[in-house]
Amino acid sequence: MPPVPSFDPVSVRAAFPILAAGAVPGMNGRRIHYLDNAASSQTPRPVLDALIRFETAERANVHRGVHRLAEAATAAFEGARAKVARHLNVTEQTIVFTSGTTMAINVVAGAFGDTLSAGDEIVISELEHHGNIVPWHLLARRRGVVVKALPVTAEGLIETAALERVVTKRCRLIALAHVSNVTGAVLDLAPVRAAAGAVGAQLLLDGAQRTPHGPVDLPALGCDFYAFSGHKMFAPHGIGVLWARPELLEAMPPFLGGGGMIERVTLTETSFARPPRRFEAGTPPIGPAIGLGAAVDWIAGIDWAAATEHEKQLTQRMLDGLAAIKGLRVIGPTGLQGRIGVVSFVLDGAHPHDVAQVLDAHDVACRGGHHCAQPLHERFGVNGSTRASLAPYNDAEDVDALLGGIADAVAKLA
Repeated sequence: MPPVPSFDPVSVRAAFPILAAGAVPGMNGRRIHYLDNAASSQTPRPVLDALIRFETAERANVHRGVHRLAEAATAAFEGARAKVARHLNVTEQTIVFTSGTTMAINVVAGAFGDTLSAGDEIVISELEHHGNIVPWHLLARRRGVVVKALPVTAEGLIETAALERVVTKRCRLIALAHVSNVTGAVLDLAPVRAAAGAVGAQLLLDGAQRTPHGPVDLPALGCDFYAFSGHKMFAPHGIGVLWARPELLEAMPPFLGGGGMIERVTLTETSFARPPRRFEAGTPPIGPAIGLGAAVDWIAGIDWAAATEHEKQLTQRMLDGLAAIKGLRVIGPTGLQGRIGVVSFVLDGAHPHDVAQVLDAHDVACRGGHHCAQPLHERFGVNGSTRASLAPYNDAEDVDALLGGIADAVAKLA
């Protein structure tokens, strides 16, 4: 494939201090080939600058304070909420700050879940991250709801043909990954929306793997809840977002109690603040939220049409190289259709942790294990896989280093 002239990964990479040659201790002037972006992306200089500015010139608790530092911190924190809302094409009042995707889904399980009754059904799938499985199991124990799962095809795609069988009139929520963190497969939304609408169920999307790859227009998706993490989209750890339709937020009870989420408290009763504050008990992750706002600003400066084409070219280069390795099997789609640059594979005779260690010796950072998706790996009859995942700052040198490292792993382990 020809290069994309309007996209320059070198200039994008230059914004990330940790990716500079010799920046990582022990690298002795070599560059790190960072291909663990599905676990956590790296953080660009503008985000680091925003964090430093807050910690050195604006650090204070938010809301209610009347001194100048508190007012500056509050303005920066709520400004970040406004940036995230614009990024998602929604209103500020629908953005709830959490600690990450897992907490966002737990908020739904705790708050929306409290409106459900025994026998109501939650539908997930075999390819979900544990963060979109375990909260529903806990809800089942508390409320007696029934958790059902859509099967996954041999290509690592949700079997949408099973929707008619699995989604019944008792279904109250369908909760699925927008993009799989193992197969890289993008959810076919249309039949899922139709199935939810047919029975009056709500639709939750786990957007953790989608949001690092460009802006998301939530109204266009047609979902009811959306959850994602900052640390996978160039922001700090410890910050995430739950978005929900305003009528759902208004109807749901709070999930956690404490300061900041109340309207009035007496010794006998509490009345609660309106959303989003109702779901933000205690001191929020102020610095990380400000960092997320800065990450959204940085993302807005990327030509995502060109960046997406760049990632597609790298994904094809990776898939072609992996297909040529004897004894290696890709888990998920082997073509570009309906996928992003998250590629997991199994090497015959080799444990994924050992493969990842060999790759590390080649300065390649990948992930080995079950990626918090044990049911999916059981579906494919393996204990785990090795995962390489792309971001806009990756280039052909990163992919070629990966393939060279795998060749060495074959020689040493297989």
